[in-house]
Amino acid sequence: MDNDVLHISTDKHELDLDMIHAFLHDHAPWSIGIARHIVERSIEGSLCFGAYLGKRQVGFARVITDFVTFGYLCDVFVLPEFQSRGYAALLMQHVVDSDVLKGLRRIVLVTSNAHGLYRRYGFDKLAHPEKYMEMHRPNIYAAG
Repeated sequence: MDNDVLHISTDKHELDLDMIHAFLHDHAPWSIGIARHIVERSIEGSLCFGAYLGKRQVGFARVITDFVTFGYLCDVFVLPEFQSRGYAALLMQHVVDSDVLKGLRRIVLVTSNAHGLYRRYGFDKLAHPEKYMEMHRPNIYAAG
């Protein structure tokens, strides 16, 4: 496979769990300190998209979904050394074009700094934020 062409797969057996855990544990503001077993369990229960150059995984996205009505897009990243090459856009295009997700009524996400990227794929502000509630436990990963 050409090392310059991004390949995206939903095959969980291809995922580089060491790389995903290291990035989420050390670099992702939403999951600093997350334990590996939590990352592994989250992957088991989700639809995952790995982005690869040759055999090297350079990006990741995960959708928590019932596969029929709802999805929550999370843990989207491209490794820093591969950013600014359009790989995040290719990964997101693949996610939204996925046959599995096309029939979902609602897909949500949370982002602090990538609103422009996600708007290109149909995401927007909550239509009725007053209806949404959350239980937020920001330091839960620090507990182990």
